[in-house]
Formats: sequence, structure tokens, C-alpha cells
Amino acid sequence: MIGEARRIYTSTRKRHDQLFNTYVMRPLASAVVALAARTPVTPNQLTLLNLLVFLVASALLVLLDEPSGALIAIGVLEISYCLDCADGMLARHKGLASKEGHLFDFFTDELKATLLAGALAGRLYRTGGLGIDVSSWAPGDPRFLIAGIVAVTIVASAISLTNFVRRPELSGRAVTVEAYYESVEQPAKRSPVARLGGLVMTFLRFLNHYPSHIWIFALVGRLDLLFWMYMGLNLLYLARGWLGLVLRFGRPTAPPSAG
Repeated sequence: MIGEARRIYTSTRKRHDQLFNTYVMRPLASAVVALAARTPVTPNQLTLLNLLVFLVASALLVLLDEPSGALIAIGVLEISYCLDCADGMLARHKGLASKEGHLFDFFTDELKATLLAGALAGRLYRTGGLGIDVSSWAPGDPRFLIAGIVAVTIVASAISLTNFVRRPELSGRAVTVEAYYESVEQPAKRSPVARLGGLVMTFLRFLNHYPSHIWIFALVGRLDLLFWMYMGLNLLYLARGWLGLVLRFGRPTAPPSAG
């Protein structure tokens, strides 16, 4: 069993993965895949299961307002994320990866990102916490509900932006099925500046990748900080994306040349 899980981990890893995935979650997901591969369970069924578990985690995050409740909720959330890693790994292991499955997986990830913003705001409304003005907001403060509406709007808008810019009509390239059978490859040599830029982007992706560190915020009882950071990072992404769209589509159209 352990040997099979190790082989699955080696053969189904992704390029440019998060460190948390590489060293923590994908080894755990490999064991899930080793078990699931012996059953009729499909990757899409694992995707549905991980969404259902995330819904439970979101409800627990709001309802269990004690500090221990946050740890329980985040524990359930990480189980959901383990299944999220396992669905793609199972698809690659069984040779079932497809565009439809990838889109379905991304769709559920979108739902979870939006749910998290709302659930965190709901929890802070019940427990109180640090506000955007760096003062303590009491339990029941309606500003948390307003912040929740803003956060959900920002996250949903960022998701819409991602879907838009990824369209082949804009990107100029269509994703092939082969792209989903990712494997680890030797990185090409880069200049020091490029490496520094890559490290900065890796760090920002880590901050926005909440499964990597949400448990730390829960352990120290500062999910309020996570909420504001999560909203801020998505707002920065949205602003950068819109700047690119304005520069691309806001330029005046050149008049047709006289023939």
C-alpha cells in the first residue's frame, strides 16, 4: 500500500505546485488515490465529495464560534482539500483526465473560494475581531456583514476575470488534454532577476493559497487577519487584471489606412 501510494505520488505530481501540496497534501492524497483506484469511484465523484465536505466546513466555521470550533472547521476544510488534490491525481493515474473534468474541478474551486469569504465574514460577525480600521469590532457588528458582501463580490469578480482572460480567444492558445497529465520537470536556468521575481510570485501565490496556511491562523486565533488578507490579495489581483484589460481594450482604434 505504501509503495503504491509512493508510485502514485511520483507519477501524478504537478509542475509549479505549492510547497504545502508537494510535501504535505499530495503525499496524503496519494494514499486516498491508492484506495480509490481499487474501486469504481471516479475523479468527478471525488470532486463532488470534496465540495460537499467544504460546505460542511463552511457551516462549521460559522456555527462553531469557539476557538476549538475553528480548529474543527479548518480540519474538515483540509480534508476537503485533500480530496480536491486526489481527484486530479486519480484522473492522471487512471488516464481519465479531460477538459470537462478540469473545468468541473475549477468550477467547484470557484464556489469554495466564494464560500470561504462568506463563511469567514459570518464567523467574524458572531465572534467579533479585528476590523479593517485596525480596531476591535464587537460580535454582531454589522460592518462584518458589509465586509462579507464586499469580499464575496471581490472574489467572484476575480474568478470571472480569470475565466475571461483564460479564454483561448484572448490567450491565443487552447489547453489540450495532454496538459492535464502534468509531471515534474527540470527547471530551466534563469537570471538572478528572474529568480527573484519568481520567488516574489511564489510567495504571493502561497499567501492566496489558503489551504497552505489557514490552519496557522486558526491555531493562533486570528482568522480575522486571514479574512482581510484574503480580501486584499484578491483585490490586488483584480486591480492588476483590470489594468491589463484597460491597456488592451482601452486603446484608441487606429483609423483604417487609405487604399
